Amino acid sequence: MTGARHLVAVNFRDPAHPEAGGAELHLEEILLEAVRRGWRVTWLASGFPGGAREAEHRGMRVLRRGAWWNFNWVVPRVLAGELASPPPDLVLEDINKVPCLAPLWTRAPVAAVVPHLFGTTAFREADLVSACYVQLLEALIPPVYARASFLAISESTRDDLVRRGLRRERVAVVHCGLDHSSYRHDPAVAKATEPTIVFIGRLRRYKGVDWVMRAMPRVRARVPRARLEVIGDGPFAPGLRRAARALGVEHAVTFRGFLPGAGKVRALQSAWVLVQPSPKEGWGLTVVEAGACGTAVVAADSPGLRDSVRRDETGLLVPFGDDAALADALARVLEDGALRGRLERAGREWAARFSWPECARRSLDALLQGAGRD
Repeated sequence: MTGARHLVAVNFRDPAHPEAGGAELHLEEILLEAVRRGWRVTWLASGFPGGAREAEHRGMRVLRRGAWWNFNWVVPRVLAGELASPPPDLVLEDINKVPCLAPLWTRAPVAAVVPHLFGTTAFREADLVSACYVQLLEALIPPVYARASFLAISESTRDDLVRRGLRRERVAVVHCGLDHSSYRHDPAVAKATEPTIVFIGRLRRYKGVDWVMRAMPRVRARVPRARLEVIGDGPFAPGLRRAARALGVEHAVTFRGFLPGAGKVRALQSAWVLVQPSPKEGWGLTVVEAGACGTAVVAADSPGLRDSVRRDETGLLVPFGDDAALADALARVLEDGALRGRLERAGREWAARFSWPECARRSLDALLQGAGRD
């Protein structure tokens, strides 16, 4: 690749956004690989309070236009105007909120990264009108992106795209990577003195943490000293606090809010089990991070998580929404030291397979090949 080649990435958030998460980390790793190969990279994202309209991030130009609520309406103007002359050599759209329909607004080839699509899970988070709007935009993906190459981060997401009408051969699958310098087993960090369950993630309704709350009374009936640590923040936090009080488990639940990297890692290392209750994920990065830290996993048997958790090997999978099944799985792991140890060892071995450099290299190769830019 030459320095003249220009890649424009489109994503609702950039790494500096206060709510940046796994999707932004994944895209960042791919774009850094492009920078290493000599591409000029522009990251187009929405603005946020305190965020400059233009910034530089690790060799990439960051443009912030619009806001989270109108970004997909701003993208057409920017791609067709500000970034149109000369057109970029490739537009890479990360479809992780709603599609911005990039192929309609640029003459450049388009490739798409898809962590996951909301589908009916949009109705768990948004009001009826907003959820229908999300579903309408997602229904436009097959015709609008018919000539685009796609990268999915799990087999579940690929299968979802194929069911929606995309040709299977146009969707490559590359699993997410892992930062082994941060997420690792540390024998010097002891497990918590009390049986501790940890959840890590944004506190939004569709993440399923209310299901964990409903299971906690049953868990406590079998493991009276069991505790739940909720790490993260978000708009559903007040509702979860009310649920804990209503269920009589507020004394056994600690809301720790957002923790920076080292605090999050230590919480994973010291927990007895990580719970991941989402009805749908693209991959489920936290379950692999937990495995790397030597912590067992209990997760919903849902798209994405059934790819990142090896059933009964690195974690237990339970039907989403089944309170009794979730409580039983959590209690089993807390009660059975031999089971917990087996899951911990297998989790470390599974996590060792994933790295960000390998993910970034394979992902960019697949996207460029699919877009005819290899």
